[in-house]
Amino acid sequence: MSATSDTGVADVTATYCTRCGKLPDEADHTACARWLAAEEPPRFCAQCARRMKVQVVPTGWSAECSRHGALSGGAGV
Repeated sequence: MSATSDTGVADVTATYCTRCGKLPDEADHTACARWLAAEEPPRFCAQCARRMKVQVVPTGWSAECSRHGALSGGAGV
């Protein structure tokens, strides 16, 4: 999934929701914001909306996009 402009060119400034993978104007993201604020790991890459590989451990989490690399959160990750 990639966002495109009216000219058909990929929009590199698009930021996808890291919980549901949709663009900001495609859905109501109130529940997504609450979920992410609760220290839950992102499930989708904000740059390309690809599903990320997520690992949750007692001390935190890590998430990795195959194209854009890794993120981590929590005290021990």
